[in-house]
Amino acid sequence: MIGRTLVILAISNVLAAMTCAQDRGADPAGARFFELHIRPLLADSCLKCHGADPSKIKGNLDLTTRSGMLRGGDDGPAIDLNHPADSLLLKMVNYVDADHQMPPKKKLPADKIALLTQWVAMGAPWTTDAKDSPAAVQVDPKNYWAYQTPKRPAIPTVAGNGWARNPIDAFLLAGLQANGLKPNGPADRVTLIRRATYDLIGLPPTQQEIAAFLNDQSPDAWEKVIDRLLASPHYGEKWGRHWLDLVGFAETNGYERDADKPNAWRYRDYVIRSFNQNKPYDRFIKEQLAGDEISPRTPDCIIATGYYRLGIWDDEPADKELARYDVLDGIVGTTSQVMLGMSMNCARCHNHKRDPIPQEDYYRLLAFFHHVTPMATNGSAVEMPVKYEPSVEPALQTALCVTESPEHIDTYVLGRGNPQNKTNLVTPGFPKVLGFADPVITPDAAAGTSGRRTALANWIASADNPLTARVMANRIWQYHFGRGIVPTPNDFGRLGELPTNQPLLDWLACEFSARHWDIKSMHKLMMMSSSYQMSSADEPTALAKDPTNNLFWRFNMRRLTAEEIRDSILFVDGTLNPQMGGPSVFPEMPPAVLATSSRPLEVWGLSSPLQAARRSIYVKVKRSLLYPLLFAYDAADTDASTAVRFSTTVPTQALTMLNSVFLNQQADIFATRLEKTDGLDVARQIQDALTAVTQHDPPAMDIARGEQFVHDMQQQEHMNQHDALKAFCLLSLNLNEFVYLD
Repeated sequence: MIGRTLVILAISNVLAAMTCAQDRGADPAGARFFELHIRPLLADSCLKCHGADPSKIKGNLDLTTRSGMLRGGDDGPAIDLNHPADSLLLKMVNYVDADHQMPPKKKLPADKIALLTQWVAMGAPWTTDAKDSPAAVQVDPKNYWAYQTPKRPAIPTVAGNGWARNPIDAFLLAGLQANGLKPNGPADRVTLIRRATYDLIGLPPTQQEIAAFLNDQSPDAWEKVIDRLLASPHYGEKWGRHWLDLVGFAETNGYERDADKPNAWRYRDYVIRSFNQNKPYDRFIKEQLAGDEISPRTPDCIIATGYYRLGIWDDEPADKELARYDVLDGIVGTTSQVMLGMSMNCARCHNHKRDPIPQEDYYRLLAFFHHVTPMATNGSAVEMPVKYEPSVEPALQTALCVTESPEHIDTYVLGRGNPQNKTNLVTPGFPKVLGFADPVITPDAAAGTSGRRTALANWIASADNPLTARVMANRIWQYHFGRGIVPTPNDFGRLGELPTNQPLLDWLACEFSARHWDIKSMHKLMMMSSSYQMSSADEPTALAKDPTNNLFWRFNMRRLTAEEIRDSILFVDGTLNPQMGGPSVFPEMPPAVLATSSRPLEVWGLSSPLQAARRSIYVKVKRSLLYPLLFAYDAADTDASTAVRFSTTVPTQALTMLNSVFLNQQADIFATRLEKTDGLDVARQIQDALTAVTQHDPPAMDIARGEQFVHDMQQQEHMNQHDALKAFCLLSLNLNEFVYLD
């Protein structure tokens, strides 16, 4: 155990040393390339045997320093600066010699070998430690890529046959060509319109919409599809759901009683409304962080502050002060991760272990929120403050929102996060690593607030902030392309993963702020690219070189989200209720699930069939009792920010889709709908069922198999024709073609 601890400490020391100083003569671009690509690669794949434990360096090859590489080990220098291509390091990672293959257990992916090759050709630039250069100088942590203000990179010049329609394509194609790859061809038109419709509104396209697109041969046919979808009120329901994932939206407090958060649905509707209005992202941030300090104070400004009240809340804490800091920690964590891509909450109890975030910075950020308090409650209503604009609706007297405590509250650094161990007094401030001066805070006497949160909101929503535009541009990309350019969208620090194409991300970030934080404009920019319109088909050469699709040589296939699955089922059988907004609804909850509660008859309501058939974003989000179908298909965690949803494959999904009361009821409704439109013509029923669930015309073989299935159900299971058709409808709703895009 002690030996293992020493190894871990040695690894930490080596990694820290490799980032703390830089050669005077080092090329800044080369040093940046090393820090961004090579240092993490060595740490992950090489240092375990070659430097993590100085007492056990295999082959006498120390890879923790540049001099160690040049000196080499038992087999000679690892790098040949005069003849880079002949470097032993490159021969070993390429498995040229069967007796010298590194890493020995598994060859590095082609993209990582390409990075090493490029680095050696650059002269193996390095950010060194004191062992390499007595005259080494300290590296400012701001040199880390994410902490530098993004600068618009030049758009690459690429050779090709006109595939690159816009700058996005040029950036991706440059990366592909550098690795000897080419992009996939275009997806077919039905696949494209299905992809776009789900991506923007979370529902399948209608047959009329598909036919219109297929028959439209004009050059702007695709653009017209995108414009139509962006104008749909369902757009806000789809993209509002993404934001609700990020902020941990739920309508109850959690813990044992899991009591309601009165009128939390108003915040949900505010988010949907904001996306439909295409509210600039900087304004969207400001309203949530400091809506009660904005003048004029519109209803949305007040409702937006419900952001502060979404987290879990202990209504009977054993330690009230600790519980208060737990709530504040949720606010600090959500704000820093969602808006800045920084794991600030790691520093609640100690200095951040990997990023330059001291504990003091955590409490400086917390100080912005220390005076925030829920508005005084009266029964189930939450009262508005005394001072508000006349235009604010009386209905907002029940909004879930916040104000500021009139009492001054000092903020201290808490030793080990313990409220009983107050140490240094701090004032509101930004993370020091980002290099901004302390905020100038102007109290708002008219609003009765300190102005602290306005100062924070203005800083986060500034184009000068190096993180905000990058983080949101990465999220928009993630939701369209299946994975962020930074695969860890809530953490751009050293605990996260590096961007797979930083120039592209920086270009998108600059473009986003230049477009005045216009989210819909960014949708269109991405979706008009050839990159978005690629096929998701496998290509053997590309799959072998880049199996995880880091270079985006194809479009990523994805499964529908939990909400998309439920909404599509209702859409297909014709019962989806498009009503928007208002209090949440309660679809029928299985008795077995209700029985898990201590109060089965009181814990869940029951809406009318019409209301129960509304979109899933309007289903009540109760932390202790999640709707089974949504839970089975990986709906967002309600207790923390969900930056990326898991996509699991577990038996309960198949069991839910085959055996649940909901699916069987919908299959019955689906069958009845087919009987009304197609009469007793089984072949037409099968064809229309398959077309409805896949949006593609089914081949004759599938129709014949469906007919045989209905016949077998009647003959072998003694079902009547309706029940046999119902069984086929249930089968159709379980097809992979239904729950997977592409």
